[in-house]
Amino acid sequence: MTEHSASARRHLVLASASPARLGLLRQAGLAPDVVVSGVDEDAISADSPEELARLLAEAKAAAVAARPEAAGALVVGCDSVLELDGQAYGKPTDAEDATARWKSMRGRSGILRTGHCVIDTATERRTSATASTTVRFGEPTDAEIAEYVASGEPLHVAGAFTLDGRSAPFIDGIDGDPGNVIGLSLPLLRRLLADVGTGITELWA
Repeated sequence: MTEHSASARRHLVLASASPARLGLLRQAGLAPDVVVSGVDEDAISADSPEELARLLAEAKAAAVAARPEAAGALVVGCDSVLELDGQAYGKPTDAEDATARWKSMRGRSGILRTGHCVIDTATERRTSATASTTVRFGEPTDAEIAEYVASGEPLHVAGAFTLDGRSAPFIDGIDGDPGNVIGLSLPLLRRLLADVGTGITELWA
């Protein structure tokens, strides 16, 4: 067996329930198993939205890495927050919160921060970083915001929006990695995997 084929059999685990993150990994040729961390996000605080995203990703990856089903695996943890006026915003608490959020975001720019953490449970090597992408919001009308919130989509995503769903027409553009806004920066993941000694092509399914 070659070194490449042996490496290709490494078990990859995504410590996130996000269908968007799973989709990005699959589109990039990876085939992770999903194990939800169960981390209490509200229990984690930080001095900045960028640091908060990283700490949340580290907590999720560490929680999953400690489980028996992750033994010998490469565990990837991610978490996203939207930074607006220096504050970090995750998923809205309810429809009213999502509506207020959109009314405050429209016509402005925010920074989507996604923390990434990779843990190799076989070697105990770990690394983490945060990717940042500027998002320029359009100006949806009150009626459009009401319809969007009624769809339910913004209640399940950080910042109350997503680049690959119903809110796409309300986003004028981005500066940076689009995958990061959807939930995971593949270029950053490649660098983090290299930090723990794994080439991303070795994980192609």
